[in-house]
Amino acid sequence: MGRVTARRRVLRIREGVPSHRPDTLAAEEPMEIRVGGRPLTVTMRTPGDDFDLAAGFLVGEGVVHAAADVAGIRYCAGATADGGNTYNVVDVGLAAGVDVPDASLERNFYTTSSCGLCGKASLDAVRTTAAWSVAEDPLRVGPALLTGLPDKLRAAQRVFDTTGGLHAAGLFGPDGELLCLREDVGRHNAVDKVVGHALREGLLPLRGTVLMVSGRASFELVQKAVMAGIPMLAAVSAPSSLAVDLAAESGLTLVGFLRGASMNVYTGAERLEPLAVV
Repeated sequence: MGRVTARRRVLRIREGVPSHRPDTLAAEEPMEIRVGGRPLTVTMRTPGDDFDLAAGFLVGEGVVHAAADVAGIRYCAGATADGGNTYNVVDVGLAAGVDVPDASLERNFYTTSSCGLCGKASLDAVRTTAAWSVAEDPLRVGPALLTGLPDKLRAAQRVFDTTGGLHAAGLFGPDGELLCLREDVGRHNAVDKVVGHALREGLLPLRGTVLMVSGRASFELVQKAVMAGIPMLAAVSAPSSLAVDLAAESGLTLVGFLRGASMNVYTGAERLEPLAVV
């Protein structure tokens, strides 16, 4: 199994004084996801929770929607020329009747935020492939609950404490209870790991929950939240314009710049308990 951290020797300079010392870094390795033995995609990730990552990725692609859609997930032995196992190749077996995704370049344009397609077509694609609507979700939370989430997220980040180099995604209940947290070098991978955990536990759709992320809110992260049935996404940094468009189209509440007692609510403000707007 891959390690979540790695040690490297660095030159450290403090107040002009140089010294050599070992430093702990967040590990980053490629992981190939296969479906039924066929390569589908490769993502750079922090090793750990790999089966959740693969399952969550397939939820975001609209391939699976429930634990019963997955027949099994395994690491591929013989992934190297000498027949060894790198633990960097994961094969997902789908249940009978579940369509295998098209592995061509055209299969799903909304896989990444840098895929080169955007606008109305992107919004339509997510809307037509989402298994659940988040628009009618009755979730209501107070601003005070939201402002407490970044500290709860940070307090639960074990690997960040030693590396300072990982993103986090945390799933919270309507009372602010942390339900699941995952860390990764990639924001999208951290979210996939949370969603994949929920899929494998039979918890989808994730109604009445808040997804908190440690970075910015991209179109891709909004898409993943919508595909998992999550009605609210909060981020410590800014959203992109297309992320706001998709959130508005889908009925998702999108909160950005959630820091201290401040936040910007870009869409779905009706889910926040009544405020006196000045």
